[in-house]
Amino acid sequence: MIFLSTPNNLEEVTFVMVKPDGVSRGLTGEVILRIERKGLKILALNKINMARGQAELLYLPHKGKSFYEGLISFITSGPVVIMAVKGRNAISAVRNLIGSTDPVIASPGSIRGDFGLQVQENVVHASSSPEDAKRELGIFFKGLINEGGGDS
Repeated sequence: MIFLSTPNNLEEVTFVMVKPDGVSRGLTGEVILRIERKGLKILALNKINMARGQAELLYLPHKGKSFYEGLISFITSGPVVIMAVKGRNAISAVRNLIGSTDPVIASPGSIRGDFGLQVQENVVHASSSPEDAKRELGIFFKGLINEGGGDS
């Protein structure tokens, strides 16, 4: 069983998703390649058509914001590829790989900087904190994360 990091363990598991624009543009392999070249391990991977209920859970922190309904419509508009990714400081490592949410300011060499078109259609989503990773992984990969913390 895999656990999120504890103070004595820098191994983390995070959630990564190639959004519908990334899948339709054939960028799934590029995203996976960059994750693996970084030295991170893909523990689980699945291509799904996200149900509205899953999308609402995923983007619950944005509920009530002006862009929420558009985000839900977009993320359910086509297939996505979801992944559980493990490695040393995986959450920060993946966030650095993907770049800023806004592709216009994302660094060249980051996934969003190289391939993103706009804030919503920015190819990829990744958890931004250990708490978000635990919540997001729980939506799509039940049983992968144990609430106790620590390897077994």
